[in-house]
Amino acid sequence: MALIETRSLSIAYGTPPRPVLTNIDLNIEEGEFVCLLGQTGCGKSTLLKLILGAEMPASGRILIDGVERKQPDRTRGYVPQKYSLFPDKTVLGNITFGPEVSEFNLFSRFTSRYLRRRRQFREEALGYIRRIGLHECDTRKYPHQLSGGMQQRVAIAQALATKPRILLMDEAFSALDPGTRKDMQRLIRQLWCDTGITVLFVTHNTQEALSLGSRVIAMDIPVPEPGHEHQIPTLVHHLEHASGSARAPEVAVLATA
Repeated sequence: MALIETRSLSIAYGTPPRPVLTNIDLNIEEGEFVCLLGQTGCGKSTLLKLILGAEMPASGRILIDGVERKQPDRTRGYVPQKYSLFPDKTVLGNITFGPEVSEFNLFSRFTSRYLRRRRQFREEALGYIRRIGLHECDTRKYPHQLSGGMQQRVAIAQALATKPRILLMDEAFSALDPGTRKDMQRLIRQLWCDTGITVLFVTHNTQEALSLGSRVIAMDIPVPEPGHEHQIPTLVHHLEHASGSARAPEVAVLATA
């Protein structure tokens, strides 16, 4: 059984409704690094939000480990394009916030168990801080004191702190300068190798998709008509060699609308 399954997934926006995704069938196995590649407006971010549970499809189903989940939960961590840190919390506070809120309510925070678990959350957060390349002295800083690259590192740690099985990243590096973006690409690739987490990574950058993904799904290339399957190798060849990379991930073409 695939970790993520979409069955006949469709969604439309506007009046009259404009189809964004139509009859999407997709299986993603546990441990894959899947890049959703496509230009703005092709539906890749919408598909990510549907898998997150932040939006509901007009028709079809989304299964996570065989179970239909209709709202976000701890199985899925999310890193958006814009920095998602709480401005009034330190680096450490941002990373520990998710685990604390998901395990304790306001009243249970006055117990000895909360204090014990809070210490554990802090230790785990320090581990993530070291793993993402920051230092212990950074734990007391607030988001406005961090560079863009540092903020996005903290956002990744924030998403990982709840120990999700799936990490969803929506154009997470597009606002970074080229040098920082390269560093972040190396970081997320190494984190994937170290943890075995399943990653869905949205991008419109072909080179980035081919450099990172174990599998690339191109969402904005027309699928050849029946009888014209001979066009598919040309499309695959174009995607595999667009980055000049010797490594060739599996490339699939996904019809969207």
